Amino acid sequence: MTDNILSAQGMTKRFGGLVAVDKLDFSIPRGSIASIIGPNGAGKTTFFNCITGFYQIDEGELLFNNQLLNGKSADKITRAGIARTFQNIRLFNNMTVIENIMVGQEAHLKSSWLGVILNTPGTRKENAESEQEGRRLLRFVGLQGKGDLLAKNLPYGDQRRLEIARALASKPKLILLDEPTAGMNPSETAATTQFIRRLRDELGVTVVLIEHDMRVVMDISEHITVLDHGRKIAEGSPADIQNNPLVIEAYLGRGAAAQTAD
Repeated sequence: MTDNILSAQGMTKRFGGLVAVDKLDFSIPRGSIASIIGPNGAGKTTFFNCITGFYQIDEGELLFNNQLLNGKSADKITRAGIARTFQNIRLFNNMTVIENIMVGQEAHLKSSWLGVILNTPGTRKENAESEQEGRRLLRFVGLQGKGDLLAKNLPYGDQRRLEIARALASKPKLILLDEPTAGMNPSETAATTQFIRRLRDELGVTVVLIEHDMRVVMDISEHITVLDHGRKIAEGSPADIQNNPLVIEAYLGRGAAAQTAD
């Protein structure tokens, strides 16, 4: 029996008369690297927003580690072990790199507002431990020595890595990456693809990504789900998806399918 970290039955999200996610059944095996693909407007980002509590689903069940996520707030879902990045980078540009990562640890910090105001020994100890963990994550993502720079002064690829480091600071078991290679040149894309593998192989984090670069998807994914107009039209291994006529017609196109096979 497959050990699924995330699963749903009949997951549906509506916006007025628009059905953005339509009776979606899916499962993500624990420890896997999975991709969600589909044309623009297919419901991919809405899917992520439902998983992370930004939207509440209207029908169906959404389970993480066999616990129901329906009705849970975004902060509770973060504490449970789900983190994400965004298609458009969302950093605190005028804060330093290390401060951005420390913000990501907020879900697990125990200091009270009174302790912060009074600067109690417990608060100082927790802050020191938080900074130490932030420096460790900087080394892991390859940003060592850049902790005191303002986030806005980092090159684009480093900003992407910082956003992932901030997500990792919340100690996730599952990380959702929304177009992690968008805007990157081939060299940056190759480095990011290797980095995503390290998230799973070295940290044991299950990874789900939305990605439009089919070479990345086919290279890195063990499982692919294809959405079109909010519905799942196919799922399976990269080889299954590459040769699926519905996927070719709705999204890949025959030329793209042949290109990814090169």
